[in-house]
Amino acid sequence: MKRIAIQGQIGSFHDIAAHLYYEGEQIQLICCSTFEEVFASMKQDPTVIGMVAIENTIAGSLLHNYELLRDSGACIVGEHKLHITHSICCLPDDDWDTISEVHSHPVALMQCRQFLAKHPSLKNVEGGDTAGSAKMIAEEGRRGWAAICHAEAARLYGLKVLEDHIEDNKHNFTRFLVVSNPNKADLLRPLTETNKSSIVFSLPHEQGSLAHVLAILSFYRLNLTKIQSLPIIGHEWEYLFYVDLMYDDLTRYRQGIDAIIPLIKDFKILGEYKNGRQTVGLDEGI
Repeated sequence: MKRIAIQGQIGSFHDIAAHLYYEGEQIQLICCSTFEEVFASMKQDPTVIGMVAIENTIAGSLLHNYELLRDSGACIVGEHKLHITHSICCLPDDDWDTISEVHSHPVALMQCRQFLAKHPSLKNVEGGDTAGSAKMIAEEGRRGWAAICHAEAARLYGLKVLEDHIEDNKHNFTRFLVVSNPNKADLLRPLTETNKSSIVFSLPHEQGSLAHVLAILSFYRLNLTKIQSLPIIGHEWEYLFYVDLMYDDLTRYRQGIDAIIPLIKDFKILGEYKNGRQTVGLDEGI
């Protein structure tokens, strides 16, 4: 049985992503309040695997998670791209005419702005987790309160779904990384099956330094699928570049990495893994 640390409660999108990634396998969830706790759980027990959101097609990158990943020394061993759907739910005895406020994670509230604009009387209240908001309403019997969460989370906690699929954009996906202790990485993904890599590096203050690196990656036919820059604290106007690369030849990928190393600083491979599948549809279950 795999033990998976997630941010959020049972029924959260991290929970759904973990079950879909390890579909058909037995897993035990370790529910954490913060992403810091996820990485702390992995540090405390090297056998624990982490499931960590890294970017959303609407909200963008979770910048702090890049820092946590790099500082933790954890290794990316996989990824999953989950279709995000939201519902609004409440206690069975409540209805549209009795609810006065809606609770959820701030990103979920943002992703349902158009829907919420049609209900201006509802007070929006930010919480730490979508499923956590549903759980709180159910366990505390909060009359007049609603939650925005996945419909499965509503059913899990015995809440009534007032309306499903309320997200503004139906093409809403979150990319989750599967991370582990580096010493356990090879047991979780065969290196010969990898076709994607996440790396991080900084650059010297020289004209065209980034362009030179990108030109080399292009020469070796490495497909750059994402680049994210973050400032280096304490070093004004210096940045770390987080880059995702796709490749179809492991040897050529290694040659490309060897070719850019003389041009960059603070280089680190965050993980080599298989490009994750994308679950499309509105009926993903837990």
